[in-house]
Amino acid sequence: MTKAEKATHIHRLLDELYPTVPIPLDHTNPYTLLVAVLLSAQCTDVRVNKVTPQLWALTDKPEEMMHLDADDIRAIIRPCGLSPRKSKAIKELSRIITEGHGGVVPQDWAALEALPGVGHKTAAVVMSQAFGVPAFPVDTHIHRLAYRWGLTTGKNVERTEKDLKRLFPEESWNKLHLQVIFFGREYCPARGHKMLDCPICSVYGRRSLLHVEERKANKK
Repeated sequence: MTKAEKATHIHRLLDELYPTVPIPLDHTNPYTLLVAVLLSAQCTDVRVNKVTPQLWALTDKPEEMMHLDADDIRAIIRPCGLSPRKSKAIKELSRIITEGHGGVVPQDWAALEALPGVGHKTAAVVMSQAFGVPAFPVDTHIHRLAYRWGLTTGKNVERTEKDLKRLFPEESWNKLHLQVIFFGREYCPARGHKMLDCPICSVYGRRSLLHVEERKANKK
């Protein structure tokens, strides 16, 4: 089976399992989504969603956030980890958005990636989910799954993003990256993963046949 055929089957399965997919990070506008995605680095979405209401209680506007003390922001976002760096980034990107973009999150790749604490993956989430621009955000989780499923060489996230964009239709990218995230949480976790119980890995995983043979041998 070619990678393209495998991708088609996987896409069909994900559409069946997750016909609709909500954005897992709670937000009300592009700015709050941007901050939430920044906070999600090395942190779970569940924890971010517990923290952001406290932050928005102070303010959810960049023109006000820029005037807050970084230590006040840090005290709230500490449970998300990397709080010294993230608090400074939130304060500074709020200033740049206010002074350089009229208080509006820029709908532009270069401008987004130039903001403190905003890398390509964060920019891709904002472009796709806030502005509807086709993008395929690839974090370490999607990178891991794509490698497990034999859709990429697994050398780095940049290579994985290119491979996935080549294999899947552009109009599916924004939804598909969320479908992969939800599937990974439900069926294909990093730890405690049971390959033979996974609807994708049991069929298309790189080591699925090996595991099947091992299981057969153990039953003898």
